[in-house]
Amino acid sequence: MIARLSGLLAETTADHAVLDVGGVGYLVQASARTLSAIGPVGGQVMLFTEMQVREDAITLFGFGSAGERDWFRLLTSVQGVGGRVALAILSALDAGELSRAVSAGDKAMVARANGVGPKLAMRIVNELKDKIGAVEIGPAGARPVTTGGAVEDALSALANLGFRPAEANAAVAAAEEELGAGATLDALVRLALRKAAK
Repeated sequence: MIARLSGLLAETTADHAVLDVGGVGYLVQASARTLSAIGPVGGQVMLFTEMQVREDAITLFGFGSAGERDWFRLLTSVQGVGGRVALAILSALDAGELSRAVSAGDKAMVARANGVGPKLAMRIVNELKDKIGAVEIGPAGARPVTTGGAVEDALSALANLGFRPAEANAAVAAAEEELGAGATLDALVRLALRKAAK
């Protein structure tokens, strides 16, 4: 199972990205939200991933946060929701909106996604209502963390301190945005801890 990829962004299209990891190009299907936040071609990026194996295909799906990946897993547990439909829902609704829609039983909000009719939206809302406590709701603007030595080390440091991947990702992303790409590990970890404490 491939859980995460860190590498050079080689290409993006409307529905997928190609990450060059050690000279191997991984085609990763992703939501429009993740693809718009992933950064420019040629930059370093880290994506959480989920691999689906069927008898006719092996597909890798990529996510900007662990929370988005968790929602993908929940959505695809619903009968009739495949990977592409789950990505369409995650493109239309961020984690917070999706959580609110499921909690409130708002099938119309879920049905805004391409390929989701009223019956499927109702099934999603009904089946996931009792399960959404398991999903970490990330900030609406969560974006993939660009990677480099210091950023990867900062993510690892926060993980070792007990932070969930989504929390570490959001805190390090916010710290990197404030400090800039050339920030030292020490500065990144200190600021990320302050951001996470808020």
